[in-house]
Amino acid sequence: MAALGWLTPRRRSATARSVLAGEASAEAARKSSQEVEETSAPGEEPEFPVLGDDKAAAFFDLDNTVMQGASLFHFGRGLYKRKFFETRDLAKFAWQQAWFRLAGIEDPEHMQEARDSALSIVQGHRVSELMSIGEEIYDEYMAERIWPGTRALAQAHLDAGQKVWLVTAAPVEIAGVIARRLGLTGALGTVAESVDGVYTGKLVGEPLHGPAKAEAVRALAAAEGLDLSRCAAYSDSHNDIPMLSLVGHPYAINPDTKLRRHARQLDWRLRDYRTGRKAAKVGIPAAAGVGAVAGGTAAAIALHRRRR
Repeated sequence: MAALGWLTPRRRSATARSVLAGEASAEAARKSSQEVEETSAPGEEPEFPVLGDDKAAAFFDLDNTVMQGASLFHFGRGLYKRKFFETRDLAKFAWQQAWFRLAGIEDPEHMQEARDSALSIVQGHRVSELMSIGEEIYDEYMAERIWPGTRALAQAHLDAGQKVWLVTAAPVEIAGVIARRLGLTGALGTVAESVDGVYTGKLVGEPLHGPAKAEAVRALAAAEGLDLSRCAAYSDSHNDIPMLSLVGHPYAINPDTKLRRHARQLDWRLRDYRTGRKAAKVGIPAAAGVGAVAGGTAAAIALHRRRR
């Protein structure tokens, strides 16, 4: 911590929490990673060569990079279906998802609301229970929302013999389920505190967001003996610029306005699967995608209320 002495106490505390969150996530990811059978997936062929290199790996953001929308919202829908909370709470999740889609950014205030809601919901539940439910929720709500183009990029790294990790603010247990179902190496995610296998409703450090993601990648790379200058990272959000800046091969995927501008200034590669022909390939009309998701969520809630 001596290196942080020049910072103000508030900044020093925030930096320390990011480091703690990153190191906790890296440790959890390494413990949970396991060998998986690599299988090919449908989608677009990657437009770049990936060379086999045991000192290289790839790091993928999850929400709006690998998956359309927010994984935490879809997880919330699954918990609602299993009566973990009431309709009014689902409406809050729906609003957060609509904001995420319309704004195209990870707003800190809305992310904190989502985090607090999730922690209160899982408090007192067993970790094993949430992981089992996560498997079901993936099949119900998430599998069909994976971007085929991004999935193909990840598969290219796997085919080259490289490890591929998700890096997300979603709970590490849920992120691990998604990574396993996609055939990836593992996941770095937010670590929720648990005692004797039961969630306490607290976090270890802070959500794996922004600088904390970079710390997690740095910690994992050190533990795995990776050379970050030979690694690749992928994200849609300007909040992940710290993570993208760590690696030698940063990619902006479905980028928000700030990330697109930053990527163009630094000549980073860009991929956008939301518009034009690429949007059609994944079944989302470019002009109607946002409205369809937000409107569909609202309609589902109204339908449920009429049936009660």
